[in-house]
Amino acid sequence: MLGLVWALGYPTVRAVVGHDFGSSVAGCCALIRPDIFRSVVMMSAPFTGAPAFVNDEGNKDPRLPSTPATKGKDIHAALAELTPPRKHYQWYYSTPDANPNMWRSPDGVHAFLRAYYHHKSADWELNQPFELNAWRAEDLAQLPRYYIMDLNKGMAETVAPEMPSARHIESCRWLTENELSHYSRIYEATGFQGGLQWYRCVTRGDNARDLRVFSRQTINVPSCFISGRQDWGVFQKPGDFAKMQHDTCTDLRGCHLVEEAGHWVQQEQPDAVAAHLIEFLNSTA
Repeated sequence: MLGLVWALGYPTVRAVVGHDFGSSVAGCCALIRPDIFRSVVMMSAPFTGAPAFVNDEGNKDPRLPSTPATKGKDIHAALAELTPPRKHYQWYYSTPDANPNMWRSPDGVHAFLRAYYHHKSADWELNQPFELNAWRAEDLAQLPRYYIMDLNKGMAETVAPEMPSARHIESCRWLTENELSHYSRIYEATGFQGGLQWYRCVTRGDNARDLRVFSRQTINVPSCFISGRQDWGVFQKPGDFAKMQHDTCTDLRGCHLVEEAGHWVQQEQPDAVAAHLIEFLNSTA
């Protein structure tokens, strides 16, 4: 990110905005270089700061932030023992099977993306998120299948049954067939492995090793959080939404859950997102 800022010729950045795993990138920018990144907006995925250190007994200080890579060595075994057996999508995305499963989906990349986008949007009526109690298999199992998957299925098989009808696709204004075709053509040529590498870095702990030096550091520049009301991303890591608001961000100026929007809030409700961004930027002027 610093290289991009320098390449564009700017000494500082008024605001950095990140969605999904871009939320943690934006959060890290504000955490590590507040002299450069003067404010931050995190979207969909709450950011809870740098990962924790582990003491000699292997016990993590409960006051410190945590990531899935540090939240219990046996969670995957516990998920696999559920009925039906389940698995966490981030670890699935870290496997060699994930890219060919989606890239060579029997229905094609375009159909896969259409079903995937629909499944995580407010248009899928079963997206009704709520706070989970703890990082336990029985609690995580309440998440939709696109987060806690059936053990014997890939992502292509997971989302295929949720393909919207032709009438729904025709009426979808936040992601038209022409717009989706642009993405599907690119991914048909490249596959998904480039983006999936991010999950490997997370689940192996590569990112955590470099960031632990900033453990317990807070975000002290002005900050804001925006997500869809129907976005399970807000609650997929139990406790993170509250921790971001009360511990990580010392100058949180807005925390907005936009109505009639799921995971793709900036596409599903662009006017509302733009209004929140403008309001936040005006507050930092």
